[in-house]
Amino acid sequence: MAERIVRIRVRTILMIFGLAIATWALLHIVSIARQVIVWILIALFLALAINPLVELLQRRGLRRRGIATGVAILLVLLGIAAVGALFIPTLVDNVNKFVDAVPGYVDDLTKGRGRLGFLETKYHVVEKVREQVENGGAKKLLGLSGAAVSITKSIISIVIGAITIIFLTFFMLLEGPVWVERFYGLLSPESQPRWRRVGMDIYRQIGGYVTGNLVISLIAGTLTTLVLLVLGVPFAVALGLIVAVLDLIPLAGATIAAIVIGTVAFLHSVVAGIVVIAFFVIYQQVENHVLQPVIYHRTVALSPLAILIAVLIGAEVAGVLGALAAIPVAGAIQVLLSDFLRARRERKIETPTVA
Repeated sequence: MAERIVRIRVRTILMIFGLAIATWALLHIVSIARQVIVWILIALFLALAINPLVELLQRRGLRRRGIATGVAILLVLLGIAAVGALFIPTLVDNVNKFVDAVPGYVDDLTKGRGRLGFLETKYHVVEKVREQVENGGAKKLLGLSGAAVSITKSIISIVIGAITIIFLTFFMLLEGPVWVERFYGLLSPESQPRWRRVGMDIYRQIGGYVTGNLVISLIAGTLTTLVLLVLGVPFAVALGLIVAVLDLIPLAGATIAAIVIGTVAFLHSVVAGIVVIAFFVIYQQVENHVLQPVIYHRTVALSPLAILIAVLIGAEVAGVLGALAAIPVAGAIQVLLSDFLRARRERKIETPTVA
C-alpha cells in the first residue's frame, strides 16, 4: 500500500498562525477595553431610543440635525432632572428614616425579638458576628481595608462613565446617519436597496425594543410604588426604583424584583407581603399578555423560546448587560436570516433548474 504524503504549504501555515494571533489579540483587546465597550453599547441603545425624538424635532422645524440632537439630549436630561427632583427628596427621607430605624432593628436583633429576632434565636447571628470581630476584627469581617478608596474610585468611575456615555450618545445621534450612508456607499448600487431595507428592519427591531423596555419598566416601577404607598410599606419610592431597574432585565428581572420587594413587605406585615406577591403575579400576566404586545407591537417578533435561549446565552456571556442586549441582537440576527432566506428563494425563482 502506497504511502500518501500530505504537503502543507508554508503560506497556509503562516495564515493559520496569523489568524490565531489576530484572534488572540482581538480577544485581549476586548478584555482590556471591556468597560469602554460597555459604555459604547449603553450609548448605542440610548441613541436608538432617543433617535425617534430627534427625527420628530427635525420634522417639526429643527432641520439641522445638530440642533435637533442637542435639543433632544437637553430634553432627556431635563426629564431625568425633573424625575430626580420629585424622587430624590423622598428617597433621602426614606433613607434617613431607615438610618433612624437601624438602632431599633439592631436592638431587637440582639435581644431576639421583633421580626428579625429569629436570626438570633435560631441562628445566633449576634454571637457569630462578635466572634468574627474578636478573631479578625471589623477589618476582616467587613473587608474595610481600602473600602473608602474603593468607594471613591467607584463614584469617580460612575461620574466619568455617565459623562462619557452622554457625549457618545450625542455624537452617535449626530453622526449616525452619515456613518450609515458611508457603509451603504461601500456596497454596489444593485445591492444597496436590499441592505437599506435590512438596516431599517434592524433599526426598528432594536429601537422598538429599547423604547418599549424603558416604558414598561417605568410603568412597573410606578405601579409598584403606588401599591407600596397604599399598603404603608416604608421606602416605597426607593423600592419602586429598584423594580423599575430590575424590570429592564428580561424574564428574570420581574421575578427577582418580586422576591426582593415581597421580602420587605413581609417584614412590614404579613398582609402587605401577601398583597405585594399577588400584585406581582397579576402584573406579570398583564405585562406579558397586554403591555408587551401593545408596546412592542411588531418591532420584536420573536417567539418566547427564542427569547429565553437568547437571554440565557447573553447572560452567560456578559452577565446582566448580555441579558439586556440579547433580545435586540437576536432580533437583528432574525432579520438577517429572514433576508438571506428571501434572497435565496428569489434566486431560485429567477434561475430555474434545467431538466
